Amino acid sequence: MEPNPTEDRVTPSVNVNAPPEQDHFDAAISHVDSSYSSGVLAAKAAKGILYSVIETLGTLIGDPDLPEHARSGYQALLVSAEELRSRID
Repeated sequence: MEPNPTEDRVTPSVNVNAPPEQDHFDAAISHVDSSYSSGVLAAKAAKGILYSVIETLGTLIGDPDLPEHARSGYQALLVSAEELRSRID
């Protein structure tokens, strides 16, 4: 089926200045945990992904414009990611 150029396309609005949703980080941490636990993901790969998540969360937590309620949620996710990294080590 070919696209119809006259068809109205709905594009979701994305605020590029808004921090990523906490649910996405939680899902990423859970996915790494379950994949590593089931043997699908190697330890080094899991640690690499967690390193990126931890660095990103640290950057978000350090943002002075971040509301306090969001900061506490990101801090809890950071603790979860660090605990998982410790279990993998």
